[in-house]
Amino acid sequence: MDTETAYNNALDYLYSFVDYSLKHSSELAKADFNLDRMFALMESLGNPQSKYPIIHVAGTKGKGSTSAMCASGLQVAGYKVGLYTSPHLLDYTERIQINGEPISHEQLAELVEEIKPAVSRVPFLTTFEITTALAFLAFGKYGVNAAVFEVGLGGRLDATNIVTPKVSVITSLSYDHTAVLGNTLTLIAGEKAGIIKDGVPVVSSPQKEEALTVLERVAKLKNSDLTLVGRDVKFELIESSLEGQRLTVDGGRWTVNGQSSIVKLRIPLLGNHQVENAATAYTALKVSGIPISDEQIQKGFSQVQWRARFEIARRDPPVIFDSAHNQDSFAKLSETLETYFPGRKVYLIFGASEDKNIPGMFAELKSKIKKIIITRADHPRALEVEKIQQLAEQAGAESEAVTPVKSALARALELSSKDGSIVLSAGSMFVTAEVMSAWKNK
Repeated sequence: MDTETAYNNALDYLYSFVDYSLKHSSELAKADFNLDRMFALMESLGNPQSKYPIIHVAGTKGKGSTSAMCASGLQVAGYKVGLYTSPHLLDYTERIQINGEPISHEQLAELVEEIKPAVSRVPFLTTFEITTALAFLAFGKYGVNAAVFEVGLGGRLDATNIVTPKVSVITSLSYDHTAVLGNTLTLIAGEKAGIIKDGVPVVSSPQKEEALTVLERVAKLKNSDLTLVGRDVKFELIESSLEGQRLTVDGGRWTVNGQSSIVKLRIPLLGNHQVENAATAYTALKVSGIPISDEQIQKGFSQVQWRARFEIARRDPPVIFDSAHNQDSFAKLSETLETYFPGRKVYLIFGASEDKNIPGMFAELKSKIKKIIITRADHPRALEVEKIQQLAEQAGAESEAVTPVKSALARALELSSKDGSIVLSAGSMFVTAEVMSAWKNK
């Protein structure tokens, strides 16, 4: 069998299980999430997740960028680094990366064949649970000696939460997946704090008071030292341009031999929230106890790549790919637009899942929107364009519906060519992924 046939067969196998990422929020809320299946599956695979040190990252926003920075720093430090994230943008194998490269289609197909007997012995496994197990297995099999695991949904009952990491990291918390995680920050923080393990240190990004109270309570309960970035570890933005950002972090608590405690970092990722993520990633690496120097972190962060995070595909007129998909991330997106393109209007290519707070997203960006090009990704949870148009109308934003996604991009580019406004894709990772594919093929 040729590689691509084997790979597609492997994907068919994975998608033959319950895939909650494709389910409507009402079904998601009723889902039977528990860790028993994962513990049983990993036991039957020989518990490869215990063979290498792990940094475990939860949060509402910023967990992917923070994970990518940690992995990049570790790679420069000479580790063979596994990075597990979700969802993927363009190819399923992006979820399981080693030293910044997705595993090959051939490797995924081989891993799926290897895992099938174990899977057959554990009833009711989900697509995400099996994929997470594949990552644990791949990193053990291919000699990874440090790994970063991003939580999929929540934390407490997430398939990744069977690990005992070197450090548990919680990035910025806000409202998302409320049907599953709860509709208050207290409830959401409680789910995310579920990754905190007995005696394992915790690093948190700056949090709203309501969320922080929960994290502090759980950390105390678990005898885990909590380091709060912004309070216990100070950081400051020094310079920001389209070329990247420079910041300082006070690494005083980790300096030796009377060295300067101020560490200068440069990151190619744009936006104030990425400065916060960089300070969090720096702190996580230091707290983890995995040997790494400031110089290695500096070099790693300067080389980090993380797609669809205010990714500027073209400068003039600008084309930007972004993964913002809740109200808080749209507020950060609006702020970032004003920083780099002050006063510029946008043609927003927009689609969203049915469980998202779409009026909240429109409200944050409304002052910048020239027109919303509403479209729909090829995804079962994508909301119909007619419903989004009604919400755009209620928000007082001009809109038009264009499907499929590649036609929406063509329409936005056509409008932009006349007045130089920004073409921006946001609202759904699935829409942005299709926009990126269409742009690449253009």
